[in-house]
Amino acid sequence: MDRCECPLPQKKLMNAESKIHVAGHRGMVGAAVVRLLKQQGYANLLLRTRSELDLTNQAQVNQFYAEESPEVVVFAAARVGGIHANDSYPAEFIYENLVMASNAVQAAFEHGVRRFLFLGSTCIYPRMAPQPIREESLLTSELEPTNEAYAIAKIAGLKLCQFYRRQYGVTFHSAMPTNLYGPGDNYHSENSHVLPAFIRRFHEASEANDESVTIWGTGSPLREFLHVDDLAAAILHLLKLDHPPDLVNVGSGEEVSIHALAKAVADTVGFRGRIETDPTKPDGTPRKLCDISRIRSTGWSPQIGLHEGLKSTYAAFRAELENDSLRAV
Repeated sequence: MDRCECPLPQKKLMNAESKIHVAGHRGMVGAAVVRLLKQQGYANLLLRTRSELDLTNQAQVNQFYAEESPEVVVFAAARVGGIHANDSYPAEFIYENLVMASNAVQAAFEHGVRRFLFLGSTCIYPRMAPQPIREESLLTSELEPTNEAYAIAKIAGLKLCQFYRRQYGVTFHSAMPTNLYGPGDNYHSENSHVLPAFIRRFHEASEANDESVTIWGTGSPLREFLHVDDLAAAILHLLKLDHPPDLVNVGSGEEVSIHALAKAVADTVGFRGRIETDPTKPDGTPRKLCDISRIRSTGWSPQIGLHEGLKSTYAAFRAELENDSLRAV
């Protein structure tokens, strides 16, 4: 494989003048990263909307990297969704995420990007991986069928980074966050993840004085949740490491059942009706708690508890409703 005549990147820390491209800056994760970077004095940010830069278009991606020469890339762009969306549109989920990752990693390599941080998800791990899930569990057994397409695309992206780093010495690495929530989340009635779906559903039920809300599945699966601002802090922390891990989990280290989560959301929004379950709907992976000892060993730890995070997220949800900026796509 040929590459431009750029020298191999030196392993040095970012500075305030570094040209940083945040791919997917309008999504929940990208927006949180941008907020934190600006707060920390990083002003030289390269931000492009989907209409300005189609990451599935190889020619556009190559042109962007050639003309703008980013030094650091945070790749938070993805086609994402909950169980319903993943199960309904697997072709789009695998194709779009594969193509975006391939285009970006190759262009970054060809044009001398110094640091490339690829964002995936802990859904890359096997359905029945030993708990809590260590990074070494990757590719040891079968994936969860309801999000297999997305998981395979994300595994390919992190492996691209790993193999380019191994073969060419570039500092391309990956972080796998657990289930995320926070301001700017997607509140689509069918395609959103479980926590934003709960916030919207219980809010609307509370407003309508409904007697009950029905949640998918049995309510027994255990899930881990991380506030997106904690993830943004982890991303900046990893970018400042001279020798970051190839792959690292980012999570809260705590888990809650789906039924308990529903109760916590109901309490937060003020819903006082019944919470019912629908066992005819899929539960997904029975348990998914990630081991975060690797990133803890580098000096990062989560700071925002679930109760505090739910309260601030619901406040952001209401503000987004009021100013007509709520995402529901």
